[in-house]
Amino acid sequence: MKKITIVTDAWRPQINGVVRSIEQTVEELKCMGVEVVLITPQMFTSIPCPTYPEIRLALTVPGQIGHMLAGEEPTYVHIATEGPLGLSARSWCLRQGKPFSTSYHTRFPEYVSARWPIPENLAYAYVRYFHNAGNVCMVATESLEQELTEKGFHNLRRWSRGIDARLFRPMPKLDMPFDLPRPIFMTVGRIAVEKNLPAFLDLDLPGSKVVVGDGPAREELQARYPHVHFTGFRTGEALAETYAQADVFVFPSKTDTFGNTILEAMASGVPVAAHPVTGPGDILKGQEAAGALDDDLRAACLKALHCSPTAARALAESYSWRAATEQFWGNVLLANQPGNERLAA
Repeated sequence: MKKITIVTDAWRPQINGVVRSIEQTVEELKCMGVEVVLITPQMFTSIPCPTYPEIRLALTVPGQIGHMLAGEEPTYVHIATEGPLGLSARSWCLRQGKPFSTSYHTRFPEYVSARWPIPENLAYAYVRYFHNAGNVCMVATESLEQELTEKGFHNLRRWSRGIDARLFRPMPKLDMPFDLPRPIFMTVGRIAVEKNLPAFLDLDLPGSKVVVGDGPAREELQARYPHVHFTGFRTGEALAETYAQADVFVFPSKTDTFGNTILEAMASGVPVAAHPVTGPGDILKGQEAAGALDDDLRAACLKALHCSPTAARALAESYSWRAATEQFWGNVLLANQPGNERLAA
C-alpha cells in the first residue's frame, strides 16, 4: 500500500477552505487505497496566533517533526501550509533528499500585510523560498498559476476543488427566512479583515443582507452594521439549509485563491456575485447564467438576481472531490518521479 504523510498547520477546530479541502482529500485518498498519516497542530502544545486567536501555532522542539516523519516511513510527503509544522517538514525533506510536494492555499503575503506592517514583497520572498524547494507546488486555478509564475514560483501544477452536492442542494424557499424580507443577499465564511466584508455590507441593495460565520472582526462589524443579520457559525445540515434560503451569494473577497463557499452556494441553487478576481473569476468564466462578475460589486449583485439557480447547480455538479483528489494524487506521483529535480531552492 502506498503511504502519504500530509503535514498541515491548518486543522480543526479551524473551519475554513484549507481544512475542508484537506479533510475531503484525505477521505477520498483512503477510498482510493492510500494510507494517510496526518501531522497537525492537534498533536502539539499550541498558542493562539497574534490578532487571530482562532488559528493555533504549534510549538515543537528541534528535530521533533523530522523524528515523526522518519518513524512513519512515508512513501510520499505533502506539505500543505507554510507555517511552523510545514517549515520543519520542509527542512527534514531537504536534509534527507526526500522529494515532497506543497500546496498554495491562501494569499499568505496579503493576509500578513493586512494584519502587520510587513511589506508584501518580503512575505512573497518567504513563500517563494518555501514552495520552490519542493518538487511540485499545487495551485487551485489557472489565473493563480499565471500570477505565481510571474512572481517567480516554479513547478506549479493544478489541484482543483470539489463539492458535496448531496449535502448542499436546493431546498424550498421560505417566505420570510430569518424574519427578513427578500431578496436575501448572503455571504458565508470567516469574519476577518482579509475577507473584504465591508465591500458587501456597505452596498445599497434591496431586501436584506445576511452574514454566516464567525471570526475576529464579527463584533466590530456587527456593531457597525446593525441592519445586517449575523447568524453566527453553522455547519452540516444547518449550513446547507441556510445557503438554500439565499437569493444571491455574495463573495466580496479579493484575496482567496479559490472560494469553496462559491461551490457550496451554487450547489444550493444560489447564483453568485463577485469581483472578477482569482477564484470566482476562474469558476464563473464563461458561465454567465450561474453568476455575475463585476468590479462594481453592487452591479454584480443586481445582475445575479436574474441568473439561473438551475445553471448554478449544474456548474457546481461539474466539480467532484474524487476528480480533485485524483488530480492531487497525480501531482504527488509526479513530484516523486526520478529526474523531477527541483528548479530552485
